This record gives sequence, C-alpha cells and structure tokens, in this order.
Amino acid sequence: MEVSLAYGKNGLKVNVPENSKIIEPTHQQPPEDDHEVVLNALRNPIGTKPLKEMVKSSDRVVIVISDITRPTPNHKLIPWILEELPHVPIENVTIINGTATHRDQTREEFVEMLGETVVDTVRIINHHCHDKSELTHLGTSRFGCEVYLNKEYVEADFRIVTGFIEPHFFAGFSGGPKGIMPGIAGIETILTFHNAKMIGHPMATWGVLENNPLQEMTREVNTFCKPDFLLNVALNGKKEITNVFAGELAAAHATGCAYVKEHAMIKCDQRFDVVITTNSGYPLDQNLYQAVKGMNAAQKIVKQGGTIICAAECIEGMPEHGNFVKILDMRDTPSKLLEMINEPSFQMFDQWEAQRLAMIQEWADVHIFSTLPDESVKIAKLTPIKSIEQTLKELTDKYGDKMSIAVLPLGPLTIPYVEE
Repeated sequence: MEVSLAYGKNGLKVNVPENSKIIEPTHQQPPEDDHEVVLNALRNPIGTKPLKEMVKSSDRVVIVISDITRPTPNHKLIPWILEELPHVPIENVTIINGTATHRDQTREEFVEMLGETVVDTVRIINHHCHDKSELTHLGTSRFGCEVYLNKEYVEADFRIVTGFIEPHFFAGFSGGPKGIMPGIAGIETILTFHNAKMIGHPMATWGVLENNPLQEMTREVNTFCKPDFLLNVALNGKKEITNVFAGELAAAHATGCAYVKEHAMIKCDQRFDVVITTNSGYPLDQNLYQAVKGMNAAQKIVKQGGTIICAAECIEGMPEHGNFVKILDMRDTPSKLLEMINEPSFQMFDQWEAQRLAMIQEWADVHIFSTLPDESVKIAKLTPIKSIEQTLKELTDKYGDKMSIAVLPLGPLTIPYVEE
C-alpha cells in the first residue's frame, strides 16, 4: 500500500507491505476561524487577566518566539497578539528569536516565519547564547550552574512567550517554559540543561513531565524571570492550529500538555522489526541534528537489534554550524562516542544530540533516506539509502517473510509507546 511520508515541503510517497501498521496522531480538525479562537484565548486566559488588561501603554514589551526549526505559526500569532495591544506603541515592542544554540535567522527567514508586515514594522533580534554582553546573570540553579537569560527579555516591563506543544524526546513536552529555557538562555545554563547525566536520565523522555530533570530545570530557570503571559498552540499533521492555551505559564502549559498527550501518544501492543519514521517534514527536517527526534520516536517501538528507517530531507545538511559534526567525528563507533560524552570532563555544546543519536544506534540499526552526501551520513555512523522500498526488500532476508513493520508518517508528531 502507498503511504505519504512528511518529507521536506512536498512529502514522499512510498509503498510498504499491506500488513504494515500505520501510526498517526488522532487527527484534529482545525476550527473554522483560528483567528477568533486565538483572540478568545487571549481574552479569556487560564490563570491570568486578559492580555489587554495586563499590559500598560508605557510598557516595553518583549515577545519570545521559537526559531525556524519549529513550526509555530507565528505569522498568525504575532499579528494577533499585536491586535490585542493597540494601546502599546509599536516602537515599544521587541521580538526575540529564541535560537538557543542555533544559528541566526536571515531577513528572508523572518519574513517566512512572521510575515513581511511584522518584519517591516517591529524590532526583531536574534538571541546569542555565547555573548555575555547580551545576557543577564540571575543567580545559581539548584542543578549546579549559573543562570543567564537574554538581557532585553529580563529588562522588559512585560514578557510574552509563544510556542507550540508536542511530545519532546528530552523534556517530555515542548512549549511552555522551554521557550525561555533553553530558548533565550546563556550557553553555560544550556550546557547543564543538556549535560550527559540529564540526557541519559531514564525519565528524560517523551510525554513525561514529573520527575523529568530537564522539565524540572526548565521550570526552575523560568522562576528567575517568569514570562507574564504564555500563548501556546497545538497543531495537527498539516500544521494547522487545533487548540490554543493562553495565560499563566504553568497552568496553561499543563492544560496544553494534557490535550496533546491524549491525541499524540499512541499505545502499541508490541515492538516491531522495522520502523519507518520521519521528522515531520519542513521545517523540522531541515538538518540531521533535528532528525534525531524522529529516530528517537521510532526507537520507542522498534525491537532491540531491529532497524529504523528515517526519511528526512536535511536540506540544510548536518548542519555545518555548531559542534554536532565535530563531535560525531571524534569517535568511530556509537559506543565509543557515548563513553567519551559520559566522561565528566567532557563538555561541548551540541553533545546532547550526538549522545541521543548514539543511544538510538546502540539499540537498533539506523538507515536514512535524505539529500545528505554519503560521506556526511557515514560520519554520523548511519547507513545511507536511495530507496525505502528496496531497503525493505533487503531487510526481509534479515527478518524473514513475517517481518513486522510500523510506519510513523508524521514522525515525532506521533509518539508510540509499548508498556513493558
């Protein structure tokens, strides 16, 4: 049967055996008028007064957004937020692009993310986690690091954070406090958040909020300078808004996580020999670094010693910025890579993604269908493939005619799990 995988901007059609199990989130229809639904959430928020009543005309307002690696529909959310704040002069508003350790966005990318009108009228800045002059020190975390956040965010009179909620492979769920930490944190704080002990913790996984050290740390760091208002959304597989959660940070995020968990986490009765996955298409599959999430989703239901096939376009490469490639190239096997990263003396930003990739590879073989050159794929210790259908035929020799197959067409927008 033919299955359409989320791949790049245009998708990818593949033929899989009829007995394959297709695992997708419960499809949620978007509201007829998402503008009306968002405005209603801003005017009837969870745990706070309506947004308009909270912001004074003299306030310096910052709005923190997620960067281009996230499909948050800020081209809608930001204009609608501004619509609710007509009494605030536009020169009093600054948008901070929450890059964490990622690269700056270009003007063209900001237009794609926010629309030309916003880009032409509102001041927008990229967050730089390495630049101490752009950060403010706020104290010491109980997790053992100094807490630094973006200076303009800290010095603002009113702080808004946007985002979208989906299951997250480290922090349980995205959105909420993650917009601030790691979104606009300093590198020292981010390195602790993503250190080997935190990433390797058994509770640092999809759908787990309580007793998850990453979720605990992001919540704690937010208390040092809490956003005054949260606007998060849930999205369906077409990246359409299906629900809106606005108001006080913790209460609105908890409500959103409960909704997303109900629709995006799917229980399976057994593990599979082969799991085909994606990274939810563009913009989430722009590079291999991000595609680790889709592989991690597949690991939840692949047998130990089984095979993961990941379709991720990776139009931006590995990427070349950051330390991801450098770390992967430091050792020649996943086990040696994990041994190096787990050394207490080892610390490099981007180690967390290399660590999680190596953990997946220790569990299963990983093949990738992408636009990456073979030499890049081999640095990552993955197997490059040119045809998913041909790879399935070859795997029949390994697993036999009764080879069990699961397909995650939308990648980590669906998180399957097996109770064991």
